[in-house]
Amino acid sequence: MKTENQKAWFFVLPVLALVAFNALIPMMTVVNYSVQETFGDNVFFWQGLDWFQQILRSDRFHAALGRQFLFTFLILIIEVPLGIAIALSMPRKGFWVPVCLVLMALPMLIPWNVVGAMWNIFTLPDIGLLGYFLNHVLGINYDMTQDPVAAWVTIVTMDVWHWTSLVVLLSYAGLVSIPDAYYQAAKIDGATNWAVFRFIQLPKMKTVLTIAILLRFMDSFNIYTEPFVLTGGGPGNSTTLLSIDLVKIALGQFDLGPAAAMSLIYFAITLLVSWLFYTLMTKDDQN
Repeated sequence: MKTENQKAWFFVLPVLALVAFNALIPMMTVVNYSVQETFGDNVFFWQGLDWFQQILRSDRFHAALGRQFLFTFLILIIEVPLGIAIALSMPRKGFWVPVCLVLMALPMLIPWNVVGAMWNIFTLPDIGLLGYFLNHVLGINYDMTQDPVAAWVTIVTMDVWHWTSLVVLLSYAGLVSIPDAYYQAAKIDGATNWAVFRFIQLPKMKTVLTIAILLRFMDSFNIYTEPFVLTGGGPGNSTTLLSIDLVKIALGQFDLGPAAAMSLIYFAITLLVSWLFYTLMTKDDQN
């Protein structure tokens, strides 16, 4: 009987230590704050599950969570079909392939805070290029600092511009991995473009699309920097997503107990919905 060498696990120890330092220890700190109250000087008072009950019964939490789900829903229904369509239209061979790939990757290379600042200046009603064009050329009354609808359109458009490229690149990777034999067989059978997409390309892209949807859900559901820099949660609270509201409670009001409880609920919702997405999209593979 062959003896397995377990010494390789020692090479994993640095990674485990790093994960413990960067994830587990902060998580335990958040759990500690979520069941206690503090007024400073490192003095804590036991609260139990009071903060969780307060958050779950809060209208403010429900409103922010609803806005967060709405934003994520809009992002997914726009970016996923748009990313697939762009990937289908990109060349598979030739000089333009690397050019298109580089152009697609460029928006993702820009830091999140810079993206928010860029779009803030870009959409200002009087001096921003887009804002001036909409107001003074097209005659559309556009002002994201005053109109909640304009603010929502702006933050969704900004995210579509920034992150559709991720869906494009993943979809394109799935498309180029399909063997030519499938297309040749479809051509012999006289299949239409729609039939080729439905029965060949889409099934073959299922794995990468699962990854793309999961990544875009988690990113959009936990987004903070871009909308905060762009609108600050305004006008009013119209674009105050759950992530922005969490930071306001933790750092603005310095209510560490409720903020910790909210962050754990936020984390649990993210895990639950991600698990549901993954289960539904891999249901056929498990049968």
